[in-house]
Amino acid sequence: MDQFLLYASVFLASVSFFLCCYACARVGKLLQSVKGLEWDTIATLTGDVGTIKKSIQTLNNRINGLNSPKLNDELLQYAIKQQSNVTNINKNSLGG
Repeated sequence: MDQFLLYASVFLASVSFFLCCYACARVGKLLQSVKGLEWDTIATLTGDVGTIKKSIQTLNNRINGLNSPKLNDELLQYAIKQQSNVTNINKNSLGG
């Protein structure tokens, strides 16, 4: 039993060491790839990604029919009707 625990711990330690080396290599590769970037370039790229994300969401909403003009008109008419009902109730209040 003692030998099993010894071999298991050596195996886990070696796997951990190789995973650590792999992670260090990936971080080094990332640092080399972003070495020439400046903060204003990163800010521009971030803004571009946000713009593209918003346009994709709008396109998906149009495709799904959530942003259709018919639906928007129906919602607007419903909201106007509800608002006019509330104002009519307030005008006809019973006071004392």
